[in-house]
Amino acid sequence: MLTAEGEQEMCSSSMDSPSKNRSLRIPFRCFGVDLTPDNIAVAMVYFVQGVLGLSRLAVSFYLKDDLHLDPAETAVIAGFSTLPWLIKPLYGFLSDSVPLFGYRRRSYLVLSGLLGALSWSLMATFVDSKYGAALCILLGSLSVALSDVVVDSMVVERARGESQSMSGSLQSLCWGSSSVGGIVSSYFSGSLVEAYGVRFVFCVTALLPLITSAVAVLVEEKPVLGLARGQNLSLATPGFVESSKHNIRLLWDAVRQPNIFLPTLFIFLWHATPQSDSAMFYFTTNRLGFTPEFLGRVKLVTSIASLLGVGLYNGFLKNVPLRKIFLVTTILGAALGTTQVILVTGLNRQFGISDEWFAIGDSLILTVLGQASFMPVLVLAARLCPQGMEATLFATLMSILNGGSLLGGLIGAGLTQIFGVTKDSFDNLAFLIILCNLSSLLPLPLLGLLPRDDPDANSKGSGEDIEMKSN
Repeated sequence: MLTAEGEQEMCSSSMDSPSKNRSLRIPFRCFGVDLTPDNIAVAMVYFVQGVLGLSRLAVSFYLKDDLHLDPAETAVIAGFSTLPWLIKPLYGFLSDSVPLFGYRRRSYLVLSGLLGALSWSLMATFVDSKYGAALCILLGSLSVALSDVVVDSMVVERARGESQSMSGSLQSLCWGSSSVGGIVSSYFSGSLVEAYGVRFVFCVTALLPLITSAVAVLVEEKPVLGLARGQNLSLATPGFVESSKHNIRLLWDAVRQPNIFLPTLFIFLWHATPQSDSAMFYFTTNRLGFTPEFLGRVKLVTSIASLLGVGLYNGFLKNVPLRKIFLVTTILGAALGTTQVILVTGLNRQFGISDEWFAIGDSLILTVLGQASFMPVLVLAARLCPQGMEATLFATLMSILNGGSLLGGLIGAGLTQIFGVTKDSFDNLAFLIILCNLSSLLPLPLLGLLPRDDPDANSKGSGEDIEMKSN
C-alpha cells in the first residue's frame, strides 16, 4: 500500500513525466503489501526484534548457570523485563506529541537502537549480579518497546479504514519479518553459546539494535512544521501542554467506548493465564540434558513454525470471524499444551520417541497454533485506533495485553514455587503444566465481549459499525 505522500507525488509526476511515474511504482509485494520504503523500514525493525532472539538462550543459561537462579527467580526476572511494555502509551504519547530534532518517528527509532546497543554492551562486559542483569535486560526491553511503538503507529496509520483482510496482510508482513529474524538468530543462538559462551553472544547482540537506527532514514516523514532542524518541542511550552491535554482526552474518550473496552478486557484475561515456561526450561536442561546447541535447533524449528503460523493466518484465517478463531485455537492450545506432560513423565520413550524428537514436534505444533491465534489480537487492536492517536491508543491496547502476560508470568512463578518445582526437583511439574493449560480455558465464557463483525467490513471511523453483543 502506498503512503498518501507517495500517491500525491505519483499524481503530480504523472502529468510531467510518464517514465518517472513508472519508476515510482512498487513492483514488489510481500504478504499482499507493497514494499515501499516505509514498509521496508517497518519490516526491518520487526526483523531486528526477531533476530534479537539470538540472546534469549544466552540469557536463560546465564541466569541458570552463571547466577545459579531457581526457576521461580528466573520467571520473576522475565516478568520484570516486560515492565517497559506496560508503559508503551507513554512512548506513543511522546512520539505523537514531542518531536526530537523535528521528527516524530525517525528520531525515536535512532534512540531505541542506541539504547539497545548500550544494554547488551553492558551485559557483555560489566554485569555480574542478578540485579545488574535485570536492569540491563530491562533497558534492552525498553529499546525494543520504544521501536515497537513507533513502527506500530506507522502500521496503524495504514490499517485504519482497511478491511480485516488488508489489516491482516499488514500484520502478516510485520510478524513474518520478525519470524524470519527469529529463524536467522535461532540457527546460531545455541551453537554460539556452546562454542564461545554467553558473553560473546551478548557482544554480538549489541550490534543488532544499530540496524534499527540505520533504517530510520527510510521512514518517509516530513519535519514537524514550526520546528527548525535540531530544535525540539519543550515540555514546558503551552503548545505541548495543550497537545497533552488534547491527546489525553482523545485517549480517554477512545478507551471508554464499549467497542474498545470490552474486547480489550477479554484480551487481558486471555493473556493473564499462568505459564510454566521457566520450569520447563530447567527440566529440559537439568533433567533431560538438552544442550544449548540442541535448544538452538529447537528455537530454529519454532521460528520457522512462527512463520508458518503467520502464513496460516494470512492464507486461511484472516477472513474468519474473531470469535471462532479464539474459540478453536484456545481449545486446541489447551489440549495440545498438556502433551508436555508426556515429555515430563517419559511416556514418549515407551512409544519409541526420543525426548529430542518429541520436544521438536511438540514445539512446532504449539508455536504454529500460538502465532495463528495471536495475529487476530493485533488486527483487532489496529482497526480500533482512531485517527490522530494511532501510536498512543495502539500502545495502550498492547500495554494492557502485556500487562496480562506479566500477570500470567507472575502467577506462573508463584505456582512454580507452591508446587515446589526447583532447579533440582520436578516431581510436581506435570501437575503445574496441567493446571496452567486448563486455566487458559477460563476466559472462553467471555467471548461475547469480542466484536461480532464482518471480516471484510470497513472499520473506518470510531468503530460504530462493529456490532457488539448486547449482553
